[in-house]
Amino acid sequence: MLNCDLLLINGVVIDGSGQARRQASVAVKDGRIVGVGEALNYAASKTIDLKGLVIAPGFIDVHTHDDRLLLADPSMAAKVSQGATTVITGNCGLSLAPLGQTEAIPPLNLIANGPSQRYETFADYFAALEKNPPAVNMAALLGHTTLRAVTMSDLTRPANDTEIAKMQMLVQEALDAGVVGVSTGLYYAPAQAATAAEIQAVFEPLRGGTALIASHIRNEAAQVLEAMTEAMSIAKELGVRQVLSHHKVNGQENFGRSRETLALVDQMRAQGDVCLDCYPYVASSTVLRQDTVEQASRTLIAWSKTKPETSGRYVDELLEEQDLPLTEFLASLQPAGAIYFSMDEDDVERILAYPETMIGSDGLPHDTFPHPRLWGAFPRVLGHYSRDRKLFPLETAVHKMTGLSAARFGLKDRGLIKEGYAADLVIFDPLNIKDSATFADPMRPAAGIHQVYVNGVLSWQDGVATNARAGQVLRRA
Repeated sequence: MLNCDLLLINGVVIDGSGQARRQASVAVKDGRIVGVGEALNYAASKTIDLKGLVIAPGFIDVHTHDDRLLLADPSMAAKVSQGATTVITGNCGLSLAPLGQTEAIPPLNLIANGPSQRYETFADYFAALEKNPPAVNMAALLGHTTLRAVTMSDLTRPANDTEIAKMQMLVQEALDAGVVGVSTGLYYAPAQAATAAEIQAVFEPLRGGTALIASHIRNEAAQVLEAMTEAMSIAKELGVRQVLSHHKVNGQENFGRSRETLALVDQMRAQGDVCLDCYPYVASSTVLRQDTVEQASRTLIAWSKTKPETSGRYVDELLEEQDLPLTEFLASLQPAGAIYFSMDEDDVERILAYPETMIGSDGLPHDTFPHPRLWGAFPRVLGHYSRDRKLFPLETAVHKMTGLSAARFGLKDRGLIKEGYAADLVIFDPLNIKDSATFADPMRPAAGIHQVYVNGVLSWQDGVATNARAGQVLRRA
């Protein structure tokens, strides 16, 4: 008889591959899965009878802005409470490294606040996380907007050859440190002047390698197809994988156009490696912008530096209380962030169901009144969309947040329940799992998550964090 640290018996294993569930036990030793099967011959230090609960790989949140949160609040309660054991940081062109002491202009202010917890290199950032580990694993992307901010004095124009050369050096430095890829945020002002030629040149060090490009494209409304084509063409030319970030179509006049966008992805997949991530809500959230307010059916203020009392209130209601035009009122709130109701449910479901769509929360953890996706994205997919809406089987839902994500981001030995893999595990009740966070009450832990293990360490149990800090920095293989 073999020895192990933990033996989970009488569970229903959904292994992350997309294959059918099965009755099985799982044995864990030294943070790794050492056995999966119906009759395991192990003597365990601790045995837990799951009585038919599901055992799945820990969920991988492929789209986060948790860069600073990992250090500021290493409990990572918003993520571990919903079964997420790994987060990908540095999305939308925004990363803490190599920002250093450069001013955190919007939208960099969404992740960087003040001079503390800033890093000149990813090697320094990773070292800080390894010195003070968080409750979850992390892998990082390098942000193009961050590169522009630290190398350019004028962000209203394309980069010149000297600036591009400096950015290329920083890209190579980050790749050497182990980032899994790079990201863009062309929707935002600091990067809007960047041309496709600039981006391709800056990311030249990725050519033909395993690092990927995650793209927040220029436009997710009327020009969505053109913006997608630009982003995918860059990745195709460099020969690297493309992730279309938080894929959506915004604005009522664009409802239904996900048929067109997904057809374009199919077309491009015949020429290159393209996938996407999506969050399971009809509302987005970012910095406060008038054009986005005007596009949305309704807007909720997430935070405001000048008028913090407006957080959690709708713009239309606030306007009724004062005699100000929209432009002047929004200016009075800045800097600020907002939640925009601007998508169609049918589009959200169509994108979620697309085979190459991974799940990402895109939560903004430092908002005063955050979007509920920060706390509820993964249980919402499992409960509302899989169980209740029957959009896809539970096995497919788990695959979209585990095995698919690990494969696309190159996370070695993660995302599957398989011998030799890291023991990142979540145990949940498939009949009762659901998101509890709402737009009115956005920071409520999900229901139905019984236990979460990170590298074999119990990190969440029955609604309570264990205060374990077993997370690791996951570098590109």
